[in-house]
Amino acid sequence: MSNFNIFLISIFLLSALFFTSSDGATFTIRNNCPYTVWAAASPGGGRRLDQGQTWELNVPAGTSMARIWGRTNCNFDGSGKGHCQTGDCGGILACQGWGVPPNTLAEYALNQYGNLDFYDISLVDGFNIPIEFSPTSGAKDKCRPLFCTADINGQCPKELKAPGGCNNPCTVFKTNKYCCTEGYGSCGPTEFSKFFKSRCSDAYSYPQDDPSSTFTCPGGTNYRVVFCPARSPHFPLEMVREKDVE
Repeated sequence: MSNFNIFLISIFLLSALFFTSSDGATFTIRNNCPYTVWAAASPGGGRRLDQGQTWELNVPAGTSMARIWGRTNCNFDGSGKGHCQTGDCGGILACQGWGVPPNTLAEYALNQYGNLDFYDISLVDGFNIPIEFSPTSGAKDKCRPLFCTADINGQCPKELKAPGGCNNPCTVFKTNKYCCTEGYGSCGPTEFSKFFKSRCSDAYSYPQDDPSSTFTCPGGTNYRVVFCPARSPHFPLEMVREKDVE
């Protein structure tokens, strides 16, 4: 979990005092990848998205510690039970919890302190799919689109390679150096976090990467999350040949 989420817990009670909007947000989730992605959201569940398909997700005001991600190489039966190679969430189509790394995350919290939405792209759980996370309405001059579109899977250090993705070092080594488990200020950038940051400068590269990785929009803004946005330079072509069953 990124320090973004820890920060949100600490300001939760205070933010309630400043809550001034009853507007939630609509997230338009689109798959531009040349392979099927099983979109997942907490809260929200999950849905299969073939190339070009979208899913609109309405999220209540005040929702916090929320995330959207994509799952790959999944097989689900008619009851929605199965497994995904990356991003699996307990073996079910309609996720009720968070996914298993590696998975590229779009994280957010709505209508927090000062009625601001906090949003970010996080690689703290690793990387599996290029992603865009952008505002689509509201005061867009006060917030900006975020992208992580590098070929991280193709360039992943050998120590972090995983089937279908690239792990964050915390997942692999489980030490404070990479996980920041001993509190704020107990860790810093590493050779691996610099690998992620140099390729996706908008994204969290380790749990305490807050200053350059957390962004805000006015409450009431709507957003889009795009898997394999147009500026993605590479696709993991081995996934195009996948044989999937919903």
